[in-house]
Amino acid sequence: MPSPLTHDDPQAFGPYRPIARLGSGGMGTVYLARTAGGRTVALKTMHAGIASDPASRTRFRLETDAARVVGERFGAGVVDADPRAETPWLATEYVIGPPLDEAVQLCGPLPEASVRALGAALCGALGQLHGSDVVHRDLKPSNIMVTAYGPKVIDFGIARAAGDEHLTRVGAAVGTPAFMSPEQASGQDHTSAGDVFALAGVLVFAATGHPPFGHGQAADLLYRVQYAEPDLSGVPAGLVPALGQCLDKNPFRRPTTGWLASHLHDGSGEFADHLPDGLLADIGRRATEVWHITPQRLPAPAGEPGTASTAVPTRWSRRRLLSTGGGAAVAVAAATAGTLTWGGWPGGGEPQPTPGPSNSLLPEKQLDSLWQIQVTDPDNPYFTDDMASLPSQPRVVGDLVVLMAGMNLNGVVAGTGKIVWKSDDVEWTWQTTADAKSILLVTSGDDHSSGLHTSKAKPLALSWIDPVTGAASDPFVQFTDLDYLPLDQALCIADGVLYVVAGRGEYSLSFLASQSWYVAAVDVSTGRRLWTAPLSPRRQDPPRLYVLAAGVVGGRLVTMQEATDGSVHAVARDTRTGTVLWDRELDGVDPDSVRRPVVTDAQHLYVGAGRLRALRLGDGGVAWDSGSERPGRTHGLPALSNGTVYAVEQGLGLVAFDAASGRVKWRERGGGKATKADLGAAPVVGSAYVYSKRGTRLWATGLSSHAPAHSYRTTGDQFLIHEKAGEIIALGGHFLAAFPLR
Repeated sequence: MPSPLTHDDPQAFGPYRPIARLGSGGMGTVYLARTAGGRTVALKTMHAGIASDPASRTRFRLETDAARVVGERFGAGVVDADPRAETPWLATEYVIGPPLDEAVQLCGPLPEASVRALGAALCGALGQLHGSDVVHRDLKPSNIMVTAYGPKVIDFGIARAAGDEHLTRVGAAVGTPAFMSPEQASGQDHTSAGDVFALAGVLVFAATGHPPFGHGQAADLLYRVQYAEPDLSGVPAGLVPALGQCLDKNPFRRPTTGWLASHLHDGSGEFADHLPDGLLADIGRRATEVWHITPQRLPAPAGEPGTASTAVPTRWSRRRLLSTGGGAAVAVAAATAGTLTWGGWPGGGEPQPTPGPSNSLLPEKQLDSLWQIQVTDPDNPYFTDDMASLPSQPRVVGDLVVLMAGMNLNGVVAGTGKIVWKSDDVEWTWQTTADAKSILLVTSGDDHSSGLHTSKAKPLALSWIDPVTGAASDPFVQFTDLDYLPLDQALCIADGVLYVVAGRGEYSLSFLASQSWYVAAVDVSTGRRLWTAPLSPRRQDPPRLYVLAAGVVGGRLVTMQEATDGSVHAVARDTRTGTVLWDRELDGVDPDSVRRPVVTDAQHLYVGAGRLRALRLGDGGVAWDSGSERPGRTHGLPALSNGTVYAVEQGLGLVAFDAASGRVKWRERGGGKATKADLGAAPVVGSAYVYSKRGTRLWATGLSSHAPAHSYRTTGDQFLIHEKAGEIIALGGHFLAAFPLR
């Protein structure tokens, strides 16, 4: 995933200008770079300090030669290189496709046909290397790029420049323990037979998702590689004999790459024909994404001199314009570096720059963020002030953060903050919901085709939004008996089913006694409505929500609902029939405070914003209540991770509760800063810290130390984790920003 340049990254290497970082480590850095003519390359460098060692320079030159040997068919073609420069560099083609480890993470273990085609192609790559007396020495999933035309082997020792933290040195050998050959692990000579051993390990990983000798500490892996039998569980039976021979501890008994290729695949068909659809879609997304990357350079840390960067104007290349087709508009960059706004008015036309909420660009905030972009609030001239205050809830969809801003849905690359698409203005009354990989557009309501307002209503309709381009498909189903969609009532998608609140009757911007209201479940793969359940009438007053939050767990649609009298109820429905299983009023809960995703596990619904309570999903009864142990205490919104519920307690700070019993596991130490704790912002939980909002800062509290460790300046009041990007995404104060997740 590309990341911004740092303040001290060089301005250029020869004719190549870096525009983003692709990876960095102790040996060097890999950049995405472009020439003045627009050619995009991957540019690999060696740190100047390491380059002072003549042996390191010689090795860099030899590895550059190896990349040339493998050529463009099986590797990233070498475009240019200067191994004698003060900072040696190598420019290769930028390969369009994910590394094999990311491909398996995205799609799961590959089908046998994919593994066979992959293995045969890699045999060709290694055969070409070995025919020139070159061995790779570090073949592993992250060094194999999967493209639509076949795999490409990269990083001939330069993987160390790409910053692979799993590398270790054993004797004179360098490699990755999980994919080393036994002879390499013991410091002996690694020959072409060692590459065959590593290739078999790679194919085991591709077929199963795990290396043949498991995971763990380097010393344990090195021992197992030398003495333990490989774990071939999950490998298709037809592949076991060939891969078993390649994993023989004795290098002289291993087959050649030619023999292995002939036992894997007959060479028929195109390589893309053997790849899963999800992997092909990811390759297509990457092909589009690379044309949307523009240079971003992080400022120098406080107290350090900054390195002035040369501004690079945004260019709309022919290919980039084509890639945004299908009606998807691309946001316009604002004049301030790192600050973007977007918005607009329905009715078509070219996208125009839209000012921020005060009709001018806001100054860039002095945040501790990896990136920040300015956003306008969701805006509709027909919303009442009450409805306009509804929070836009960002969602994670693949590599993107998707959210409403202005009157449009926007796709933002989590790793860079780059806005890659801005949705069509399809209808005046529309909203979306999403799961981890897809976005559903739900439209209905007043037909404005003949003026600003008529009484003609349009049926509820469902369409897909392409997560790559933001373009909306034609509706795949319409329901003529449902013609009104209240704001923010496309509740959720779960297990391929959309849950939505919709109505029928006279169209109005307010609820009317003559209207009828329902919650419906729709199978989004077929468009078939599974059930429709009636809801109680609403008061005839300015619009309010029926459902404040929703989620599906254990065969139940769990919702937080606002009743006619303004009280908040937790309600569970059977997802098969829509029947209400239980309905519990939540005393002391303000409707506006729970307009966030519900927090559940297999046993409980967890409710904060007052007393922290766990309701049993089976019957809605109270399993535990923080007020029973600490009467009068007020808690904020909860977060759940690994059997622990985290919530901010007013005047104290973070408290961790056992999810099953409600027992307090720990309370934050040294909570002097906790007096500013924000009860309206739910914590988010990483692997080492739990993060909570206090005043203008997001504080990280150690999961082991239970004490505040560091903080980030933020305007946000909503936070979510984008695990793939390793970021905390913050929305609020007219900015979307990303912070490092630790």
